[in-house]
Amino acid sequence: MKFKLNDMEKKWILYDVGNSAFTLLIATIMPIYFNYLADQAGISEVNYLAYWGYATSAATIIVAVLGPVLGAASDTKGRRKKIFLVSLLIGALGCVFLGFTQSWIWFLLLFVIAKSAYSLSLVVYDSMLPDVTTDDRADQVSAQGYAWGYIGSCIPFILSLMLVLFYDKIGLTMKTAMGISFLLVAVWWIVMSLPLLKNYRQKHYQSVASGNNLAASFRRLKGVFSELKNNRKILFFLIAFFFYIDGVYTIIDMATAYGTALGLDSTGLLLALLVTQIVAFPAALIFGRLAGKVSASRLITVSIGAYFLIALYGIILKEQYQFWILAVVVGIFQGAIQSMSRSYFVKIIPADKSGEYFGIYDICGKGAAFAGTMVVSLISQLSGSVNLGVGALSVMFLIGIFFFLKADKTPLK
Repeated sequence: MKFKLNDMEKKWILYDVGNSAFTLLIATIMPIYFNYLADQAGISEVNYLAYWGYATSAATIIVAVLGPVLGAASDTKGRRKKIFLVSLLIGALGCVFLGFTQSWIWFLLLFVIAKSAYSLSLVVYDSMLPDVTTDDRADQVSAQGYAWGYIGSCIPFILSLMLVLFYDKIGLTMKTAMGISFLLVAVWWIVMSLPLLKNYRQKHYQSVASGNNLAASFRRLKGVFSELKNNRKILFFLIAFFFYIDGVYTIIDMATAYGTALGLDSTGLLLALLVTQIVAFPAALIFGRLAGKVSASRLITVSIGAYFLIALYGIILKEQYQFWILAVVVGIFQGAIQSMSRSYFVKIIPADKSGEYFGIYDICGKGAAFAGTMVVSLISQLSGSVNLGVGALSVMFLIGIFFFLKADKTPLK
């Protein structure tokens, strides 16, 4: 029987279409523009990659601190949509200002602000999933969110790519073309969010706390951490997720920076990552359908194993064609590991505490890759080789698969 989305599920998915444009901008055009600014300032290729990694890690620390608190606050009746809107607007405005920044230091500062706000919006967005669908539909809805996000984000990306590649032929400077590109992505992001903002209704929530609302959020958050001690399934999953998804997001966030540091052609890198998005679209849908026949846990295990091999492949990557191979393979497994992890988590947490739990979830995951980017940056600088830096991520996938298998064998309380 063909799976059919209902109206609210479609509106929820549209935000994936909107925010994925910013994700793709971070993975492609943004590092190239930062490389341009860094090159003008005389920064070496190794340090350029390291600084980009450190900025990404800084955004993760901010999300690690604010994510759980805002997630807990969003579980209070009537708060989720407001917190989501504020995070969205800060992220989108930060994206606009990034396009008109000419200092590499200010660029990194604005990048940290915009990426942090974007990630915080995802904490709230992910926690909306129990409100818009049911457990038996979560795998398919989550997979379709990522799938349509991949293909939908290609629209503003292709327009931006044309501006960046052919700015001189249409009478623009590179800086102006970049500014227009960043503005285009911000507008796309906001417009795709409007249907969800207009129609979303919070179904699962905690009662409004008396007294200090912030203090109440901290109390609820403390309660969730206490629950984790007794619920080993969720605890083991979060440990596993921290390691394997940090590796995944490191590869996504630093792919273009990595290729640029290796001296590969920028146009070829951008086109290869466009191929990743195109391949990821049908792959995510296929894995979503497979979840109805094969357990999500088995699909996650296979995907972690694939990323372990991808990290090892990064050690020998030197040529443009090898980067194209990497782009295709990443596209196959990227949507699967993201969407299956999100829906797996939804099924093992209390629906009325989804904001609190997704605040913790996004510390480990979509807030950004903290441990991964630090590993790549430090190993690259210490060894003088960006290949070894990326190859070191394989250890994270090994730890991730170990704890995920423990989590899957542990009964849910």
